[in-house]
Amino acid sequence: MLLSQGKLRQSLFLLLLVLILASVVFLFETGLWEKLPVPKQILAEKPPPPKPTPLYKPKPEPHEDTTDNFPRAATAASPSDLPAIPPWNKPPEPHVEENTPLFIGFTRNWRLLQQVVISYITAGWPSEDIYVVDNSGVMHSNQHGLLGIQNPFYLNYQRLNALFGIKVITTPTLLTFAQLQNFFTYTSLEKGWDHYFWAHMDSPAVSDEEYEEEGQDYKSLYMRAVTVLRETMRSEYGPLAARWFDYDRLSLVRTKAFVDVGGWDTLIPFYMTDCDMHERLWMKKFIIEDAKAGLIYDVASGIDDLEMFYVRGQLKGKRDEDGQNSPPEPPPPPPPVMKPDGRNSPAYHDLLKKLDEMQRSKNDAIAGRNTWQSAQQGGQGEPFYRDGDGFEQGISMTMNFGRDVFEAKWGRGPCNLREVGLTEDDAWRVVPGWEKEEVQKKAREDREREASEARERLKKEQKVQTE
Repeated sequence: MLLSQGKLRQSLFLLLLVLILASVVFLFETGLWEKLPVPKQILAEKPPPPKPTPLYKPKPEPHEDTTDNFPRAATAASPSDLPAIPPWNKPPEPHVEENTPLFIGFTRNWRLLQQVVISYITAGWPSEDIYVVDNSGVMHSNQHGLLGIQNPFYLNYQRLNALFGIKVITTPTLLTFAQLQNFFTYTSLEKGWDHYFWAHMDSPAVSDEEYEEEGQDYKSLYMRAVTVLRETMRSEYGPLAARWFDYDRLSLVRTKAFVDVGGWDTLIPFYMTDCDMHERLWMKKFIIEDAKAGLIYDVASGIDDLEMFYVRGQLKGKRDEDGQNSPPEPPPPPPPVMKPDGRNSPAYHDLLKKLDEMQRSKNDAIAGRNTWQSAQQGGQGEPFYRDGDGFEQGISMTMNFGRDVFEAKWGRGPCNLREVGLTEDDAWRVVPGWEKEEVQKKAREDREREASEARERLKKEQKVQTE
């Protein structure tokens, strides 16, 4: 009996073992083992999946350090330590009767800003009439000297005010191009200016020292601009909106005209906002005409020593980029005829040649005309620091957005709005792509369908009335 019970237990154990093995094989074969509940202590021992970490773009290529391009101003203690303005270009004393404020907007690149300021001062513009609008978006950081020259948004307030004698206005935050233009107009309203001038910070200006009007004395760039202003102030001139010098590298604006059309459309922040503004001015029969005051260049780089804008006379040797003296280059043929008072000298033509080379270099650049805007990458650790490449990308995205807004506003992308019959009342009222044949065809079909439906409704109404 005991033997029988032992064999029975052994048989049951073997049967149980077979069942367990069969169950394990079944669970693994069917994949059901993955769904079995796991004890909490085992789950706790399982390592958690790795957390995602930021993935970074390649580091930007290092840029050359920015150096100040007016060494003499960097060591000057007072305005008397600066070079003298060529006497034929000095501002008139006393000041002309007219107000001649000149706005120059700045966002980044101190070398270009300083260059354009010096160019207008040496072309005869009264320094007290020049207003640099600090649109860097760094609030009072520049005013308090908190940024270094490697920072793209660096601006030397002390030099502009104390040495050059010009005024600086700070915007409360970073403005787009359209907003900045409205800021010029608003400031003019606040100060009671009927007219104002504004210039691009990448467009240095030079008086044309070969220019002579028959029977008249030589005029600097400034005095020629004043002459244009006086012409447009005559009642017989008509409803002026603007005069453009070398397109709009320098512009004369009638404040009231810009107010009358509602100012610049700030929904179109950058590109195409000028097209929108000027087309609306022309739609309201305002006058925009070209004018000439001097030589104005469009450049993407700065001359290494801005004293070049002051120097006249014979060439005495220039500085190479490494700072070493080099022999003077021969003047291009035909040689300039220097005036008895020193105007139109070889040194003056050397300046023109340099500016012309810089302009051609900008226009021929493979990377684009506005590489100067992202030429600096410094400023890490300073107030309002912005990543240079990221800032440029954000501006580019905003530009593209503005183009889309313009196309939605006028139903088309090209600028010639009046040529295709659009008026100021058509803004935001036209169907997108209205010039395309398929859009016109659909509109005709829709009108025909609506007309047919209207006729059917009329028949039913007449039938009801007769019954």
